[in-house]
Amino acid sequence: MDIIYQRGKATAVEVVENLPDAPSNSTVRTLLRLLEDKGHLRHEEENLRYVYLPTVPREKARRSALKQILQTFFNNSAEQSVAAILELSKSNISNAELERISQLVEQAKKEGR
Repeated sequence: MDIIYQRGKATAVEVVENLPDAPSNSTVRTLLRLLEDKGHLRHEEENLRYVYLPTVPREKARRSALKQILQTFFNNSAEQSVAAILELSKSNISNAELERISQLVEQAKKEGR
């Protein structure tokens, strides 16, 4: 999905070419078909090839995926999820990012969330 979002559209061959340690071409085609069956992708035929396009904007897909992760792994707890993200990112997180996170927390407090 990331490759298709980055490119806007892609064939199975283009997906394979852009994957590090890519699985077989048939595996990628199967995954693309499954993503299409689930409604995440659609295809158009161009020059006898299927070209895959996302069906929803990246931001909407991101929110949906994050909601699923929160439910599945963090029991819908913002605290637990943020703690896990900070733990994973502690060596890579900048002071500017920490400041922005602090601002978001303060804003949420003011809004009574």
